[in-house]
Amino acid sequence: MLTKCSPVVIICLRKLIFCAGLFLICFAGFAQEFYFKRNQKKQSITFKCIKNLVVIPLYVNGKGPYDFVLDTGVGPLIITDPSVIDSLNFSQMRKIKVSGLGIETVEAYVSQEINVSVGNASIEHIPTAILKDDLFNLSGHLGLKIYGLLGFNFFNSFVVEIRYNENRIIIYDKDAKIKYRGEKIPIQVENQKPYVMASVEIPDSGTVKARFLIDTGASHALSLETLGGTEFPLPEKRISANLGMSISGQIKGYVGRVSKFTLGNYAFNSVIAGFPDFKTISDKIDLSKRNGNLGADLLRKFNLQINYDDGFICVKPNSLSKAPFEHDMVGMVIYLDQNEYKRLLIGEIDEKSPAEKAGLCTDDEIIGINFKGVDSYTLNDLTEMFKSKADRSIIFEIYRDKQVFFKVVHLEKRI
Repeated sequence: MLTKCSPVVIICLRKLIFCAGLFLICFAGFAQEFYFKRNQKKQSITFKCIKNLVVIPLYVNGKGPYDFVLDTGVGPLIITDPSVIDSLNFSQMRKIKVSGLGIETVEAYVSQEINVSVGNASIEHIPTAILKDDLFNLSGHLGLKIYGLLGFNFFNSFVVEIRYNENRIIIYDKDAKIKYRGEKIPIQVENQKPYVMASVEIPDSGTVKARFLIDTGASHALSLETLGGTEFPLPEKRISANLGMSISGQIKGYVGRVSKFTLGNYAFNSVIAGFPDFKTISDKIDLSKRNGNLGADLLRKFNLQINYDDGFICVKPNSLSKAPFEHDMVGMVIYLDQNEYKRLLIGEIDEKSPAEKAGLCTDDEIIGINFKGVDSYTLNDLTEMFKSKADRSIIFEIYRDKQVFFKVVHLEKRI
């Protein structure tokens, strides 16, 4: 069922975006780590997988649970809804600048008075960036109230195993005896973020080695940003797309496929990739450290064991590994509204997409799909429906200008 969520600026997770994983937080380094009580060595924790993102329950200063996205792409804890903290006094907190792809620099606030627990593991005085307003609208696009992002301090404290096909993580104390499964691949952790080398086959250039940020907080499969100091070569078959939105406007680019992507000894064919406008992103983020971004739509095909201390990941294909990569076949963004937190609205519509051809419009309210009320679906259900099968017809019941009518969208495999 569609759930209530807080009002915010749109950042589209549906469209290969660079959501939380690309934020550059101006934060000094800290050594705090999570720890188990009573010499516990490991724990299994169930998570919700929504649009490929790992959502786990956290307790903040003894209260909760609150749902947070587990994100290798961020450094400090980021709280996007300050209501989880009692008696916040922003005037007594140090300001920092938060910037990222498609986002103008905004103010956040630093706190070292936050204590967090995940399962039986706790951390005191975790470095935390608190936003006065939720800029990301993760709640609106996931259909679940999201309170923030948990990153480096968690991954740096344990060996973290993510079993995407079982919807659970297992966290191991660094002194635990761990049975590693699958292929061991070196990673480098720099500025609190992990990077890995992989190979991409691109038009007219053959196979190139490239460096990717490992980003569990990005719902896409692959983002190709730069090669040789300029834009990544574009595939011949591609579609123009708005890869995301933020308070600074749209992130323009293209979506296409690369013929082959290889991580370690594992190769994937016909992988969907986003190609953001090079000038836009090069002005916003430092591309000297990487060629692109490896997101959860590809990572979820493995069960992962992530070891920051020893600098490697272990990857073992799971039951999701053979599923093909598919792009949205409707061509529009949907999200929950910013006032009542119930209404399902259309945010952006791709040019020449099936949604545009059917006559759907930005700001239309969707009140039914295939003759069922929208409350019958989660946003995750709709995401899967919209990329399910070419030529499938979906009937939308639309409310616009105080009128109700139906529009039929024929799904189209555009790339």
